[in-house]
Amino acid sequence: MLKTIVVIVVGLIVAVLGFAATLPNALRVQRAASIKAAPEKIFPLINDLRRWTAWSPYEKKDPALKRIHGGAPDGKGAVYEWEGNKEVGKGRMEITETSPPSRVMIKLDFVRPFEAHNVVEFTLEPRGDATNVTWTMHGPMPFVSKLMSVFINLDRMIGADFEAGLANLKAAAEA
Repeated sequence: MLKTIVVIVVGLIVAVLGFAATLPNALRVQRAASIKAAPEKIFPLINDLRRWTAWSPYEKKDPALKRIHGGAPDGKGAVYEWEGNKEVGKGRMEITETSPPSRVMIKLDFVRPFEAHNVVEFTLEPRGDATNVTWTMHGPMPFVSKLMSVFINLDRMIGADFEAGLANLKAAAEA
């Protein structure tokens, strides 16, 4: 009986590890929102990392969040480092490219709760009296992340934060 249980447990573990190994080697999360404002009004809210406190969903997850801004005041070379509770962890982002008022690229590095290196891209496309804002994050998916995604839908989890952030950005830009 005990031998049968051990074989079943080992079999389940091997199955989960095997399934995780078949998952994609890259993570991509993307959400979009239509904001009734010109790209020129929205762009500074994204391109100036100090202004993220007005709309980023991660800013609200830890009232005691420690922030350090460095580099350029905004645009290429602007740096934002943070350290907070288990929900926000510790990391750093740096704007690597901007094309006013249509695009911002960010190098995003997480240190805690786990190490990850991603690229974040915001694109702003005018559509009549509104602007379509797309928030995308992509990067490599190491095995530990694949294993985690067997049990947690990362697109749904991160996507919900992106949706909240875009709603906050919409409120800030339309005010």
